[in-house]
Amino acid sequence: MFKSILVPIDLADTDLAKPAIDTAISLSQSSNGTVRLLNVLQMTPVMLAEYVPADFDVQQRQSSEDALAIVAREAGLEPSRISSVVRQGGIYHEILEEAQAIKADLIVMTSHRPAMKTYFLGSNAGHVVRYAKCSVLVVRR
Repeated sequence: MFKSILVPIDLADTDLAKPAIDTAISLSQSSNGTVRLLNVLQMTPVMLAEYVPADFDVQQRQSSEDALAIVAREAGLEPSRISSVVRQGGIYHEILEEAQAIKADLIVMTSHRPAMKTYFLGSNAGHVVRYAKCSVLVVRR
């Protein structure tokens, strides 16, 4: 049913992502599909740029790629059917761009419990649900 599933992950809270990863793996196995893990790094604010090492972005990207590789290995899906990528930019924008780039049938993501501020400002999950061109499954803990 789903051939290409995208799973955005916040590496600062991999426990929160576990239900989404498990759900994506389960859905991909029933249709022999693939899973793509995604981590989005936010841009370093200009005000902080002079206080971090010159290669900070490179170090941060490498660290994220290494962490995603570990998550992919531990997911339990054969390596040919799971991949990972790190993008940099606005979170929901990069999720939507990656979904389009891999022609995702489904985005599986977790979301924090809504707080009052997200009802007015909107969360990343809310933006993805509204603007994705494919199905989106939001998994709660």
